[in-house]
Amino acid sequence: QVQLVESGGGLVQAGDSLRLSCAASVRTFSDYRMAWFRQAPGKERDLVATISSAGTKLYTDSVKGRFTISRDNAKNTVYLQMNSLKPEDTAVYSCAARRNGEPKYNYWGQGTQVTVSS
Repeated sequence: QVQLVESGGGLVQAGDSLRLSCAASVRTFSDYRMAWFRQAPGKERDLVATISSAGTKLYTDSVKGRFTISRDNAKNTVYLQMNSLKPEDTAVYSCAARRNGEPKYNYWGQGTQVTVSS
């Protein structure tokens, strides 16, 4: 079983930065692809960024150049550095884990609220 705990959300102004963290309780963190998703009120949950075991990163177009996903396998932690935040980035951000070779993200954190005021 994998448990994920996010932290780092909050209320900021447009243009500010935040760093989200997601700590995983898992035996071999490096066996998992990690991702950040977000869900705004009244909208579906969307993929924001992913990072593979080897460190390959993918981003949704709306955050490219502003957000950076990273991982520290020694600390079992994945991060999302968010710069130049916009009001449209307001959402609940959740991290997720998918064991290598599995088709879906089966493990989810509880989410952390990010609110960006204009």
